[in-house]
This record gives sequence, C-alpha cells and structure tokens, in this order.
Amino acid sequence: MARRRGYAAATGRWRLRLAALLLLVALIGGVWGWWHLRHWTPERVLYPVQGIEVGTTEGAIDWAAVKAVGADFAYVDASASAFARDPAFVKNLEDARAAGLKVGAVHLYDPCQPAERQAANFVTVIPRDAKMLPPAVDLDRLADDCPVKVSDAKVESELMTFLNQIETHTGKAVILKLSRRFEARYHVAMAIDRSLWVTGERFEPEYTARPWAMWTANTHLVTDAGEEPLRWVVMPK
Repeated sequence: MARRRGYAAATGRWRLRLAALLLLVALIGGVWGWWHLRHWTPERVLYPVQGIEVGTTEGAIDWAAVKAVGADFAYVDASASAFARDPAFVKNLEDARAAGLKVGAVHLYDPCQPAERQAANFVTVIPRDAKMLPPAVDLDRLADDCPVKVSDAKVESELMTFLNQIETHTGKAVILKLSRRFEARYHVAMAIDRSLWVTGERFEPEYTARPWAMWTANTHLVTDAGEEPLRWVVMPK
C-alpha cells in the first residue's frame, strides 16, 4: 500500500512538472510570436517593393526613419466618406516625398453616402499629379448599418460611379483595398476589373478569386519611425 502511495505521489509530481513545462513553453512561444509579429517583414527576394500605409492613427512619423527601415513608398490616408479628411494628409504627403518615397492617396469608401459626394471630397484633397501612385479605395464598411437601406446591387453601381469619377480626375486606374468581409459580402474582386490590395497578418491572404497586387502583411510593425506601429505593405514580384 505504501509503495502504491509513493508511486501515485511521484506520478502526481511528474504530471505537475510536465504541466508547468508545457505552460512555460506556451508562454515562451507566445512571447516569441508577439515579438516576431512586431518586428517581421516579408522577404525582399519575394516582395522586392515594400512600403507603408499611414494616417492619423500612426501619429507623428519620422519619414527619414521610414526610408531607413526599407520603405519604398507610402500610401497616405486622405479622405473618408463624403466629408471627412485626414488633417495630416498634406504634411505626410510632403514629408514622405522629401524623404524620397513614392506616394499615393487612400479614400475610405462609405456605401451609405452618394458616390458623387465622396468623389467630390476625394478630388478636393488630391492634387492632379502624374508622379503620384494610383489612388487606392479602402473597401471595408458594409451597407448593413446605413440609415437608409442600400441594396447590394446599388453598392456596386455607386462604387463604379465613384471609381470612374476619381479615375477621371487622377488619370489612373484605382487600386481596390479590399477587406475580407467586404469581398465575402459583395464579391467585387471578380465584378470590378481593378488591381487588388488585400490584408492578412503574416500569411498571404486567399480570400480573393484572382491574384492581388498589394498585401498589408503586418499592421503591428514596431520601428523607430513612429510612436505607434506601422502598417507594412508589400508588392510581389
């Protein structure tokens, strides 16, 4: 009986030690994964062109430091919906250019607002400049919360009106910055023939039915370039 008690006690201690070891391994793995995410960028050999998207959420940016960490371009948040504008847009655009980066502008599209008003908002902010990168349209918000019901067909038709108007202004085809949920709802990747910009932390996204041209690979990149993490964007070969 004493031998059995001793065996049971030893087995219990062994299980506790094993559980503690597994917990330690999990904690170390979690810390490493967190550190890796905050410092990781995709390999240059696979993604030779890399850059950032920046807006008010990133705060003040040291653009020389952005260039130093390997950014080739910057997409700068410019406007949203029919009236909102990023107050830091002009400064970010000028400072990024001064640091030697190519620059482009982003509009956050709102399916609740008429296309003409959103286009007017965007073109008021964005200069006609052949040196700028193609404009990007951020498609993430769904029409489910609109005060007036907007059908899926109306979302697509209004979006096309908006794209045509800003392309007339800029002279360049837009890039669709397409979120997973927007694509799942409206399936615009196959319906609208424009280059695609997708998002997926560390792992290449597969939610579009055709190849994409840009990928936000890390939205938590910590550098000396800013007080807040950067959104790191890459282009494949």
